[in-house]
Amino acid sequence: MKITEILKKKKPVFSCEFFPPKTEEGMDQLFGTIAEFRALGPAFVSVTYGAGGGTRDKTIGIASRVKKEMGLETMAHLTCVGHSRAEIRSILDRLRSEGVENLIALRGDPPKGESSFVPHPDGFRYAGELVEFARTGYDFCVAVAGYPEGHVEAPDRETDWKRLDGKIAQGGEVVITQLFFDNAEFFAFDRRMKAKGAEVPILPGIMPITNFSQIEKFAKMCGAKIPAEVARALEPVKEDLEAVQDYGVRYAVRQCEELIRKGVSGVHFYTLNKTRSTRAIVLELKKKGLLA
Repeated sequence: MKITEILKKKKPVFSCEFFPPKTEEGMDQLFGTIAEFRALGPAFVSVTYGAGGGTRDKTIGIASRVKKEMGLETMAHLTCVGHSRAEIRSILDRLRSEGVENLIALRGDPPKGESSFVPHPDGFRYAGELVEFARTGYDFCVAVAGYPEGHVEAPDRETDWKRLDGKIAQGGEVVITQLFFDNAEFFAFDRRMKAKGAEVPILPGIMPITNFSQIEKFAKMCGAKIPAEVARALEPVKEDLEAVQDYGVRYAVRQCEELIRKGVSGVHFYTLNKTRSTRAIVLELKKKGLLA
């Protein structure tokens, strides 16, 4: 089922992102993790795509297997990096043949060791071009990425948000945001998109804080700021992983509660293939009657 159809039937919902592991043992652990989330009733799970398309086959395989064997709706990531149009068409054909109905079209990050994105000579430079390509001759629900605080490569937020307008105009049907920790940033972004006429669902991306140094690194990479209150709370306990994780759960519950009460269609969790924190957050939100 397409994510747009799911969101018409019930909301608010939650969804989770996973990445393809490198080993068979890791793959077994991943499916055990997804099985735990299945019991909580996610609307869908997304599967990421390695830099340069390095996990392409695993991404397609996991997305297909989760849908066929576990009965969960899936969304496959697809990027422009390193692919010609013919290769992308082949990937789209495979996804369609495997019954995957949803994908998120991304430009993608430069491969490891490269500082800037260089498109394939017969490929795409921008995510919007990939969106348009995936909507031509196919019947996928195509999601796109949004950046409440602006993409790190954009000169300013308004320029980045105009690019998102373009991706929606080219066929993006759902927006999933980059992680953020300050809800005010999301609400400003959401208001702007709606004021400009965006009528597609916008799902906020939430990454539970489980490791302070790790979250600092992620925030810097994606241009998200860590609120002063979070930094103050975590600084004294940053070496105590359990204390950091407990705080991270409480903070994410508070974040999600405000987002849901103010009308978002759902929340999308960046799990890093772990269960403890996201599971605790979802259970608390369900206990409060805030999730379908």
